[in-house]
Amino acid sequence: MLVKRFRETDPGIIILIFIVILFTWSGAFLNPHQPSDFGFDIKPMPLYGLLLGMAGFNPLLSVIVAFIITGLVSFLLVNFNTNVFFISERNFLPALIYVLLTSFFPQRQFLNPVLPASVFLILAIQRIMYSYRVQGTAFSIFDAGILISLGSLFYASFIWLGLLLIIGIVILRTVNIKEIIISVFGLATPLFILYGFFYVTGKDMNKMWDAVAYNLFAKDVDFSLSALNIAALIISGFVILISVMQLLSAINAKKIKSRKTFVLLFWTLGIIVAEYFIFKSVSVEIFWLAAIPPTYFLSHYFVFSRKKILPEIMLSVLFILALVVQIVNFVQ
Repeated sequence: MLVKRFRETDPGIIILIFIVILFTWSGAFLNPHQPSDFGFDIKPMPLYGLLLGMAGFNPLLSVIVAFIITGLVSFLLVNFNTNVFFISERNFLPALIYVLLTSFFPQRQFLNPVLPASVFLILAIQRIMYSYRVQGTAFSIFDAGILISLGSLFYASFIWLGLLLIIGIVILRTVNIKEIIISVFGLATPLFILYGFFYVTGKDMNKMWDAVAYNLFAKDVDFSLSALNIAALIISGFVILISVMQLLSAINAKKIKSRKTFVLLFWTLGIIVAEYFIFKSVSVEIFWLAAIPPTYFLSHYFVFSRKKILPEIMLSVLFILALVVQIVNFVQ
């Protein structure tokens, strides 16, 4: 039984998940793409430009770096639930599900700005949740602002997730102006330091601001989904919808902290989806961010579903979709 096996926490599960990651990235290793193939090196944000330089613009090295970041994101997904404990069971399902959901776009398995931003999204949400029931001023909101700002220095559109700071305060705290101001200062601090450094060292500031404007508003990404991509999205979307319906039916019975965590994750997904439809600069690469909240919705479903057959079918469907997408991508 797949669900029962992957709910276990023995070292063998870690090995199995690593094998799944290797399989879903096999096409990327065999046929590596450079970020320049998709225009991600055109006016890059500062930290992403630095990461590109460190990767040496080598296709295989870029894929290796992207693979490592994906592994890091998978670890952080498990760690978030371990620390906040909102699913009420410690297991490695979040890592497995994230790997499966992000395998549906093998054409995007290379070093891109959204991947490192995904790391900062998980860390920022965790810091926001740490503000729950903190007496006095919750300075973890300031930390979350810094993390979101740092993520935007890789992927400019990530800055819109700064809305989570205000939403988090409304959900978790008694709203006060001081914490709102602190969150804004958190967002501004890395930007102020970095661009202040550029100004002092005589960098071309017009070029820097032009890169920000380009990545936020002017960049026009042209990417058409294949029939297989669309089918995978529709089927996985239906699977996620089932998990969401189950979660919504049970959410009022949960502990307050768990309930608020899931509400924050719903808002996170809503902002990401809104970005995709509002801004032409946001393309399909945002799936690296969009897959994070559904990872927890599905993990919750596989832990708490009272049905025996349907969860097995749903997890099997995700595995089959990942398998088919990888095989088709390999033979093309």
